[in-house]
Amino acid sequence: MTLVHPGFDGGPVYLDHNATTPVDPRVVEAMRPYLAEWFGNPSSAHAYATEPGAALARARRQVAELIGARAGEIVFTGSGSEADNLALRGAVLAAKADRPHVITQVTEHPAVLETCRALERLHGVEVTCLPVDGDGLVAPVALAAALTERTVLVSVMAANNETGALQPIADLARISRTHGVPFHCDAAQAVGKVPLDVRELGVDLLTVVGHKMYAPKGIAALYVREGVALEPLVYGGGQERGLRAGTENVALAVALGTAAELAAQELAAGGHARIRDLRDRLHAQLTRALPGRVHLNGPAEPRLPNTLNISIDGIRGHELLAAVPEVASSTGSACHSGDHMPSPVLQAMGLNDDRALSALRLSLGRWTTAEDVDSAARLLAAAAGPRSPVRHRESPSPRRTARGE
Repeated sequence: MTLVHPGFDGGPVYLDHNATTPVDPRVVEAMRPYLAEWFGNPSSAHAYATEPGAALARARRQVAELIGARAGEIVFTGSGSEADNLALRGAVLAAKADRPHVITQVTEHPAVLETCRALERLHGVEVTCLPVDGDGLVAPVALAAALTERTVLVSVMAANNETGALQPIADLARISRTHGVPFHCDAAQAVGKVPLDVRELGVDLLTVVGHKMYAPKGIAALYVREGVALEPLVYGGGQERGLRAGTENVALAVALGTAAELAAQELAAGGHARIRDLRDRLHAQLTRALPGRVHLNGPAEPRLPNTLNISIDGIRGHELLAAVPEVASSTGSACHSGDHMPSPVLQAMGLNDDRALSALRLSLGRWTTAEDVDSAARLLAAAAGPRSPVRHRESPSPRRTARGE
């Protein structure tokens, strides 16, 4: 089967937008001149640098406007993982504290959790991982109880990449601010899908990722509130406020800026409501076709408008998707050497192994249509039906657990 742009006919129905989005053609066109004629180094002082420098400034402004920040508070990075590392490691090392303490939560992305583990191992940092409830949400009271005099940073994601659960960031950040502790939010999955304003949220650091919002892979940004101290990850020529040395990738910055402007326009026009309606249509059709067998994982609300995580009784998620190549989606579980393990996110929410292993993550996007949703629902329901070869009878529980993306 030939893969094509999800905005056109001919390929599988693409329902994996939380993994990555296709690049918007308007983004491609915006970045194209900076791969060819406008090749100059934006830090140079001659005619070839003028347009690249102006484009970089414009992109910074576009990203800032999407999240309610000032242009000078935007630091471009090479990925969301790099932005998370800069926020966490940068804040810990800049604090220069004895036995520093960091607070996060158990369903964070590995970019945060693995950075916390490295800080424990390399810098003697104490890390507290807050639990979540059955919907995957952190209780603000749990954060308040975990804060200590040694806490130098709190990091909680805006939206979970598997379930779409939206954390109470404003409440959490308010508690952190009351104790004088900076607050970082990995908003990779939320920016561009729901309105976000860093001033209203009260966050000090926020991660934005290009390939989650129709820009290419390899570009992201970290909002750094003015006055927040960070130790750089990359030392050198002083680019990006001295926090990320290296000649800027102007073309990719332009791509992210254009994607941010397009996202702002779509949010203003109510595009997220259209996607939410399609998500709910998909859920309703699967529920009708498989009565009593479809269970929503995570909250009905607050949730990303594009994300549907469900478990279907009697199947294994990875087997169902393998049986339906016409639908491109994911399970959220981890696979190591052929052994599929339940998602740690769903386990942390209290789901048992069978429920977690039967999960599907279906995430919609800008070019998803009603026809796509109807086709996906029909194909998945048929493959999971009573005569399906992927129907699961009895199998032992996995011998170990593994982390998933």
